[in-house]
Amino acid sequence: MEKPDHTEEANPDRPKFALPVDSEHKATVFRLFTAAQPHMRAFHLSWISFFCCFVSTFAAPPLLPIIRDNLNLTATDIGNAGIASVSGAVFARVAMGTACDLFGPRLASASLILLTSPAVYCFSVANSATSFLLLRFFTGFSLATFVSTQFWMSSMFSAPVVGTANGVSGGWGNLGGGNFSQLKKSGDKHKENLPQVVRHAVTNYRGWILALTYGYCFGVELTIDNIIAQYFYDRFNVNLHTAGIIAASFGLANIFSRPAGGILSDIVAKKFGMRGRLWTLWVVQTVGGLLCIVLGRVGSLGASIAVMVMFSVFVQAACGLTFGVVPFVSRSAHGNNDNGDEGSGGGNSNSDGNDGDGGGGSSGMMAASSIVVVVAMAWSLGIISGMTGGGGNVGAVLTQVIFFRGSRYKTETGITLMGIMMICCTLPMVLIYFPQWGGMFCGPSSKGATEEDYYMSEWNLAEKEKSFHQASLKFADNSRSERGTRVGSAPTPTDETPIHV
Repeated sequence: MEKPDHTEEANPDRPKFALPVDSEHKATVFRLFTAAQPHMRAFHLSWISFFCCFVSTFAAPPLLPIIRDNLNLTATDIGNAGIASVSGAVFARVAMGTACDLFGPRLASASLILLTSPAVYCFSVANSATSFLLLRFFTGFSLATFVSTQFWMSSMFSAPVVGTANGVSGGWGNLGGGNFSQLKKSGDKHKENLPQVVRHAVTNYRGWILALTYGYCFGVELTIDNIIAQYFYDRFNVNLHTAGIIAASFGLANIFSRPAGGILSDIVAKKFGMRGRLWTLWVVQTVGGLLCIVLGRVGSLGASIAVMVMFSVFVQAACGLTFGVVPFVSRSAHGNNDNGDEGSGGGNSNSDGNDGDGGGGSSGMMAASSIVVVVAMAWSLGIISGMTGGGGNVGAVLTQVIFFRGSRYKTETGITLMGIMMICCTLPMVLIYFPQWGGMFCGPSSKGATEEDYYMSEWNLAEKEKSFHQASLKFADNSRSERGTRVGSAPTPTDETPIHV
């Protein structure tokens, strides 16, 4: 059942949204086949944009059997080019989280696309192994737009549906959209203490574990994108067209598999809370590792295709499940202070001169004004998303360096060993523990930790006195759904702001 927007009833001056929203103005439902603004409109514009980035980065691998002959590429050259295509995005993904906060996800992503588009164009004139490697390196930077995708969707959708939003947007290849410049005009942000926010993010061990596990689901996916067409072409002697179709089937599974991971994360969270999200992620990624081992062992074309399709479903679903957990790791939300009114009524949102009715302007500008607090609160979320996304590329680089560079291992042997590494790197999931919700094997803290205790620990007393923590309090309240209905949970706190956290 959809939750009514009680905040609008309490304050009729606030804008009305096409979708029901929570106290943070995040959508509490996900309606895929609508363009409701601002939530679903941003979603659709974003996944289409990121789809273009992903296609441009991985357009070359299906043609490698032809390219290697034309450019006289050795096995080492091909391996190095594959590594280059994902290594550049390691730093870019980490930096993108901060760039989204400084300039907004729309400008940060659009700027990166414009900078990398010349490299895509120049593929047609590559005439040596060196030029081919450099072009794959610079084109790969566009993969960093994935971080803006997850940043933006996590800021647009509430806890009960954030896994679904992140899963569908990531699976369909999206790029963060929206108009951040209007948001900055329609509300005040206090000056962020970047070193402090970075410290909160990088000292949270949960972010590093998720970066590791993501390195061996999305990192494995990137590796397969680079090697699979050539693998089928060489091992099973299929023609280039057939090898390309087989390789495409792996990527096309993202249409439903990654979204299914996000949806599954939200479904299990309704009953089992955060502990359900963690268990489901571990199980799905472990099964994906087992299927990866089998893929390297089977010797017939038909069986290899069947196993590859099943493997693609599980490894991509694990990616969606990962970003069902990421939004809850850290909320050092050094954000909106809007004169202490927790959102600022929509009646003053015509500061840019575009709205002259004195009553809050058009519905689009009112929507933009109302979600300024959402964008302003996402500092550490951007960094955690960048760390996790960067972990995916680090995993891809390490895997290709160890198993698929040169002729040390046969490709099928490398695939088997990659599956073993997948299983091993998923095991640290058992260490993730939230005091208010518990972990895979432990329930919530016996000390009665609450959501407010967890998220308020990222704020000092001076910031609380200035009400900078209000957005985090809202998120803490909205994230109580992560307790689930069939597991033990922390007590619901009073309305008072905790002093000691």
